Amino acid sequence: MSEQYQISARQAQLEQMVNDLLNEARQQGASAAEAAVSSDSGLAINVRKGEVETIEHTRDQGLGITVYFGQRKGTASTSDFKPEAIRDTVRAACNIARFTNDDPCSGLADADRMATDIPDLDLYHPWDITPETAIELGKRCESAALELDPRISNTEGASVNSHSGLHVYGNSHGFIGGYPSSRHSLSCSVIGQQNGSMQRDYWYTVSRDAKDLESEFDVGRKAGERTLARLGARKLSTRQAPVIFRADIAGSLLRSLISAISGSSLYRKASFLLDHLGEPIFPAHIQIQEQPRIPGGLGSASFDSEGVATYDKSIIQDGVLQTYLLGSYSARKLGLQSTANAGGVHNLSITQGEQDLDGLLREMGTGLLVTEMMGHGVNMVTGDYSRGTAGFWVEQGEIQFPVEEITIAGNLKQMFSQLLAVGNDEERRSSIRTGSLLIEQMTIAGE
Repeated sequence: MSEQYQISARQAQLEQMVNDLLNEARQQGASAAEAAVSSDSGLAINVRKGEVETIEHTRDQGLGITVYFGQRKGTASTSDFKPEAIRDTVRAACNIARFTNDDPCSGLADADRMATDIPDLDLYHPWDITPETAIELGKRCESAALELDPRISNTEGASVNSHSGLHVYGNSHGFIGGYPSSRHSLSCSVIGQQNGSMQRDYWYTVSRDAKDLESEFDVGRKAGERTLARLGARKLSTRQAPVIFRADIAGSLLRSLISAISGSSLYRKASFLLDHLGEPIFPAHIQIQEQPRIPGGLGSASFDSEGVATYDKSIIQDGVLQTYLLGSYSARKLGLQSTANAGGVHNLSITQGEQDLDGLLREMGTGLLVTEMMGHGVNMVTGDYSRGTAGFWVEQGEIQFPVEEITIAGNLKQMFSQLLAVGNDEERRSSIRTGSLLIEQMTIAGE
């Protein structure tokens, strides 16, 4: 029996289960309902100093049902797929709904917004890897780092992860949709020592298809090189200076943007970008877009968590905020329409500039290259931003020395408006794609 046949048969089973959940909800008096069922499996191994630390096989399943009695809502879930458990779960959701208050904004997404086209987005590539093969892969990855330089004195290990899953969603509009997906990764973290000081760094690779992963030797070597580069780190005195967020951490700034323009923050009035629709947020050269249907994309989906069809959208055009990111509930709260973002964003990207990281360093001249951030010092109500940081001090466009134990501070609204350039060194290991980001000026707090 082929892999594709097995997946198709399993998806048909889960679709039938969703249909049974919706029918049971209707029989128990619900005026509307929505349900989701998932089935996942995976393998995770970790090796350290050439020895196996953990081997973990996972096999999970779960279902959730949300029922509506008018505009009263109840939700329940279970990992038990037996028919009697399904009936009990629906009954529990119905009992909750009967005792909740009416919420004029609750309910299913609009029926005319349901996805009718669910293309194959090339999201499923199972990795037929045995634990023995995964262990050897992890050992080779770790060895590549440890053998790079005698200053690599210790290791936090190498990890290999493989995950495959099947998710099906349906609601009483008649929509039922689902698809399988996969995600595989390889990572390594090592420790370097020089003149009594120690530093650690890491590298990882992730993809839907294991064939697209970086080699174990490249992952180990990059982890080692990044660690060696941080040895001899110094502190800085407090100053004002330009800052570059390297591509692999620059996505955190865009996540702050996403949070600020997401419906839940807006209707709670907990966003520094409240009432900024149609206003300039970034310089005119900045374009940010969402492309949910990129084949193989780590954030790709043809419908959101409410069944609403996803679509390409411009979020920032010529620096101006074009749209909020809304599910149906937050959209009703704000008197707007869903943007098919229930459950989050799908493949957000910022348009690249023409320069690589070295080019951005030359444009910056003198300033800070940020390569690691610690803590969560972001106030989404005011936009005030303060994070512990490590990285490299740059002069005349060249890295001079590594730095540590400093803090960078500013305000996100001002930081967005002072985004001078985006590098073409695009980071693609998440659902947010960005190059390195050059900010005109921030406060660096040190000695």
